[in-house]
Amino acid sequence: MCDNGKANTHVLFCGPHFPASHNYTKEYLHNYLFIQVDHLPFESIPDLIGNYDICVVNSMRLNSDVIARASRMKLIMQYGVGLEGVDITAATNHGIKVARIPGKVTGNAASCAEMAIYIMLGLLRKQDEMQCSVRLKKLGDPVGDTLFGKTVFILGYGNIGIELAKRLRPFGVKILATKRNWASNDPTTLENGTHEDSVDEKGSHEDIYEFAKKSDIVVCCLTMNSQTVGTVNENFISSMRKGGLLVNIARGGLLDYKAVYEGLESGHLGGVGMDVAWMEPFDPNDPILKFPNVLLTPHVAGVTESSYRSMAKVVGDVALQLHSGKPLTGIEYAN
Repeated sequence: MCDNGKANTHVLFCGPHFPASHNYTKEYLHNYLFIQVDHLPFESIPDLIGNYDICVVNSMRLNSDVIARASRMKLIMQYGVGLEGVDITAATNHGIKVARIPGKVTGNAASCAEMAIYIMLGLLRKQDEMQCSVRLKKLGDPVGDTLFGKTVFILGYGNIGIELAKRLRPFGVKILATKRNWASNDPTTLENGTHEDSVDEKGSHEDIYEFAKKSDIVVCCLTMNSQTVGTVNENFISSMRKGGLLVNIARGGLLDYKAVYEGLESGHLGGVGMDVAWMEPFDPNDPILKFPNVLLTPHVAGVTESSYRSMAKVVGDVALQLHSGKPLTGIEYAN
């Protein structure tokens, strides 16, 4: 209880994963004793969620049963942008707002774009085989490839796609991109105030198979929802060039597991790089990881010092605003 008699504001972080999210938020709020920041294991949350005003879901799936127990909850939010694990309809029915933190503001999109390039380069230069050569004391092997001269298809040209295109341009690539709705004028602003179009060829969702045929590398940056789940399926992968590389920087469910596995096994896919997986944490003994041309990272594309400190400030400021009854800023509502 505060000195003025007002109850403390309680913030819940769900589960053990992405620990920097709650650690950095606690650090940001350490002088505000009337804001309590907790993180709880998944199994405790249904019984204790009724004690909290704000819930940061991270990788927790909040279904209608759990949300119904959130009797004092004012806001469910993500430490980032993905809200596919939240039953937004149930939250709305219980008078709870649901929000994300826009990646463009915090640097999350830029961090994810850099990770996509890291994965692309890791596949092109055969990271796993290079490590084998180091262990075997072999020099000059394997023979890798360059990003220069490649055609890269950005599947889903949102905030991450825009940041990725800007960073890919100096590599000397041709950039294709699709999104469902293009603005009539969609330039990228450069630091010197001039403009250029970062995409060489634009298309809609109906063009994804045609663009896959033209590309050496496909980078999936889609938002996952009922319309996009399983977009990268057998038909899509068979449309890709033989030996093409597939990178997923968005959500695991956008890729069809069976189609990806068969594409690797047949040799049609030249490599797959993923920062996200179908089930997380991903089974380290899963058969798909037996392929030397698969590169998996543990959902860390947006986990950088810059983006996580920025998002901690957003969460902290939202908690302070909620406590004082002020409008909430720095977030984007989904309901």
